Amino acid sequence: MSNATPKNMAAPGISRSKAEAVNAADTRELYKKREPIYPKLAHGKFRFVKWVIMALALGVYYLIPFLRWDRGPGAPDQAVLVDFAHGRFYFFFLEIWPQEIYYVTGLLIMAALGLFLASALFGRVWCGYACPQTVWTDLFIMVERMFEGDRNARMKLDRAPWSLNKAWRKVGKHAIWLIIAFATGGAWILYFHDAWDTLANFFAGTAAPSSYVFAGVLTFTTYTLAGTMREQVCTYMCPWPRIQAAMTDRDALNVTYRIDRGEPRGAHKKTESWDNRGDCIDCKQCIAVCPMGIDIRDGAQLECIQCGLCIDACDDIMGKVGRPTGLITYETDDNVDRFVRGEKPRYPFIRPRTMVYAVSLAIVSALMLGALVTRTHLELNSQRDRNPNYVRLSDGAVRNGYTVNVINKANAPRVMELAVEGDPAIGVRILGAADMTPDRIEIGPDRSQDYVVYLTLPGAAIDGPSEDIAFVVTDRETGETARSSSVLITGAE
Repeated sequence: MSNATPKNMAAPGISRSKAEAVNAADTRELYKKREPIYPKLAHGKFRFVKWVIMALALGVYYLIPFLRWDRGPGAPDQAVLVDFAHGRFYFFFLEIWPQEIYYVTGLLIMAALGLFLASALFGRVWCGYACPQTVWTDLFIMVERMFEGDRNARMKLDRAPWSLNKAWRKVGKHAIWLIIAFATGGAWILYFHDAWDTLANFFAGTAAPSSYVFAGVLTFTTYTLAGTMREQVCTYMCPWPRIQAAMTDRDALNVTYRIDRGEPRGAHKKTESWDNRGDCIDCKQCIAVCPMGIDIRDGAQLECIQCGLCIDACDDIMGKVGRPTGLITYETDDNVDRFVRGEKPRYPFIRPRTMVYAVSLAIVSALMLGALVTRTHLELNSQRDRNPNYVRLSDGAVRNGYTVNVINKANAPRVMELAVEGDPAIGVRILGAADMTPDRIEIGPDRSQDYVVYLTLPGAAIDGPSEDIAFVVTDRETGETARSSSVLITGAE
């Protein structure tokens, strides 16, 4: 006979209540299952702003790969293109080469500083309006509302047993979600290859394997994150809510419940007086429209994305009950305390934190603009051969070998001259280029060309162990020049 104690019986020396507590602890789940949120459609200025931003963001993402930009013969005409095969990034009139990656770095720094500044002034305004997770979630919720109705209808449909009506609505919703998700993944790969050619090859089954992989991965992530995870992405996966704590302070504008106006809250009838009570009638419409399912009246919360939909819902209710709008509004924590004390609000937008971000952004922007304005279409790099360092010729002269790289960023062929600054006695020879001389170097459009160059210094001109030199190329037609410094080793003692 087994000595094990049944789960519904207490072991010797343990009371029944303690045994039940232990059993309950053994069976409880470590992960709380997601509770679906059914945000109600809000109407108002903030909802309108979100619609406009969503339309613009989606339009830019889906349509930009199809825009054309004429760069001349032989060059791609897609306005925005990341061409890994040829090492180029095209952005309308700009063509970024691999050695100009600092432009991309500068843009990323500007974007980060702009986000820091916006957060210091307006809280999580990025999260509420322009974050891709927010934009695609809004779109998915719109589709969900089209098939299943608004908040109450969706809740009722989910509680109802399966039927033909429920099935077609659910299947239709998920089908449109998958189409949107596939369009999202498909649009992404269009940024890396010509959009029209890629579309034709993709559906013909002749596109690169990476196209199908990336399209599939982004289809899956878009469908999952925007369709089934939603608020969990913002709460658990995204690091920005936690990083934002270092970006904001009590003077940042955030979606805030005016506790000085709203409390004490409670139901209100038309015949009742508003004396000795707050404006909040506890209708919970601010919770109903919240895509994160939180109660803004509980104060600042990690989950709040500052979208402002609760403001629209509350303003609508305030208008119906004849009270001033703005019970929920964009306000600073400091001003809320001031309202409680009966003081006037203040809005110190210029403060040390915002000045640091703004000045840093201005400096980086100025540097980027300066680099862009002074950007040339001709570059020159040189690398001296080190094996051997030099060659002593039979007549006593010294020869050094170099690899000279000329970059023509223009979309037209160029004829240039190669000169060497230094001792006038230095002789120049281009190896393996029978049709080219230092007086005439031809290079095609949008190309990087390497030349093997030999410099020879006669023995009579040697007066030290090395000579400082510089290679200079000059465009014969435009006069544009590029220069690269180097050294000529003589080996003299």
